[in-house]
Amino acid sequence: MKDDNFFERVYEVARLIPPGRVTSYGAIAAYLGTKGSSRMVGYAMQASGKAIPPVPAHRVVNRQGLLTAKFHFGGNLMAELLESEGIKVIDDKVQDFKNLFWDPAVELAI
Repeated sequence: MKDDNFFERVYEVARLIPPGRVTSYGAIAAYLGTKGSSRMVGYAMQASGKAIPPVPAHRVVNRQGLLTAKFHFGGNLMAELLESEGIKVIDDKVQDFKNLFWDPAVELAI
């Protein structure tokens, strides 16, 4: 069952990821207080295509920097979108992942 409220909260966080940075499904889940729900964050990203305002789902990768959702974008679009923001991707993996990682728990701390 889809939880629209949870998806919207995920989208709110994802919309804050700056161009040229990436985060992980787990980091968003942890920030939202639902640490074990990284798969649900993935489902939210998968369903984000028609969200208004748009969600930069291409900036959300797995905890190792892998573009595990690239097939949802079709072809190499996910990598191309990241590369257009200055992020180098080799073999479906974000290069310099640790330095490019945007942790909402840190970046959005009050």
